[in-house]
Amino acid sequence: MREDDTHVGDSGPEGVALRSAAGRRVLAATVGGSGMAFLDSTAVNVALPTIGREFGASSLSGLQWVVNGYMLTLAAFILLSGSLGDRYGRRRLFLLGVVWFAVASALCAGAVTLPMLVVARIAQGVGAALLTPGSLALIEASFRRADRAAAIGAWSGLTGIATAVGPFLGGWLVDAGSWRAIFLLNLPPAVAVVVVARRRVAESRNPDAARRLDLVGTVLAVAGLGGLTYALIEAGARGSSPVVLATGVTGLAALGAFVAVERTGSHPMLPPRVFASPQFTAANLVTVTVYAALGAVFFLLVIYLQVALGYSALRAGAATLPVTALMLVLSAGSGRLAQRIGPRTQMSVGPVVMAGGLLLMIRIDPGDGYLATVLPSVVVLGLGLATTVAPLTATALAAAGERYAGVASGVNNTVARTAQLAAVAVIPLAAGLTGDTYADPTAFAAGFHTAMLITAGLAAGGGVLAVVTIRDPLADRAPSARSGHHQCGVDAPPL
Repeated sequence: MREDDTHVGDSGPEGVALRSAAGRRVLAATVGGSGMAFLDSTAVNVALPTIGREFGASSLSGLQWVVNGYMLTLAAFILLSGSLGDRYGRRRLFLLGVVWFAVASALCAGAVTLPMLVVARIAQGVGAALLTPGSLALIEASFRRADRAAAIGAWSGLTGIATAVGPFLGGWLVDAGSWRAIFLLNLPPAVAVVVVARRRVAESRNPDAARRLDLVGTVLAVAGLGGLTYALIEAGARGSSPVVLATGVTGLAALGAFVAVERTGSHPMLPPRVFASPQFTAANLVTVTVYAALGAVFFLLVIYLQVALGYSALRAGAATLPVTALMLVLSAGSGRLAQRIGPRTQMSVGPVVMAGGLLLMIRIDPGDGYLATVLPSVVVLGLGLATTVAPLTATALAAAGERYAGVASGVNNTVARTAQLAAVAVIPLAAGLTGDTYADPTAFAAGFHTAMLITAGLAAGGGVLAVVTIRDPLADRAPSARSGHHQCGVDAPPL
């Protein structure tokens, strides 16, 4: 892929050096933009019970929409965003995403009703979809080839820290001031990112990018995901009402049309050719099960700890820190191990270990202490995740081939987000967490335990899928791949 790059500062013809002043500025801008979105996505969950009380939410569905409104537009627009950046300029789209995200964050902070907050979160998801792929694309286009892997690794580590501190920081802001501060916190870094990116980051684009955009596919994806999400969430409160049935059927029809358009269109945003590899398809099926389990547990656990165990928002946010800490410490080694022995073992064992952690959460009852019940479960879950995520993402990217690495990354991110979206909509309904049960500690405990059984089944199913469908392509690797120069799963979908 050729790129029409113009570089600034102390860059050379091949791009900027990571250790140069220009390289540090590019890294700061891309980390600042992505980190803002990643931090926000994990911090908001901790604030959900407080938001529900302030707005008088009578059922769990309102809180589900605060999460799913964001994930809906993020999942639907992230693939289109990559195409827009290639065509119109990656820096331009990244800056548009940062500004859009900041404005939507201000609207979230100023919301005076729950529907207003949901609409603002939907807008925020669009901004996140615009800026997230643009940050990695800017790194790829800006840094010289010798420094790209290190730059992506630095981006991954720093944004991982932002993801890790999100629940803790969100809980502290809720307890110390207001949940609105979580959204206001995005504004200063957004201004700084815009200033640095405009002055110090070069524009780049792909002159070979398709001239036409898949707007029809995008509209169908939004309609399909939106219709099904609405039907699944509102079924808990309204049952099989005509509106719920109509939106569900419309959503299914739109998704069916989306598949047809992508298979026959001349410029699909989801090219069917990337699924020609059985390994790529298998990796994405495992992604569905693993990230569906994660989406449900991270949505429900922090609410459960506050509603049923009486945790403050800060304590609930801090309770999940061992998961992210283990991910940060162990993921790089997990990726290196998978490179040596092949991904199949870790992708088979890791989800089963995750399932063990989720089953341990069934032991968490009102009145229990953190060390006795909560900590063991989140530690086992974190170990399973650290075993699974790096080889899972690396397998999806490698299976598609270097030519389609960008598309494969976008597809894998979209699959993960859609799985989380569906899980947050479906699993509470399946577990009986409907209506006002989320405000009743006893009822919530029963539903939470059922939900953890379901998520454990999903995770274990991912391990079984990996045993059956994933192969270890050791024999097919070139010597250079075996030597350790590999594509790490650093752009795994944020947890």
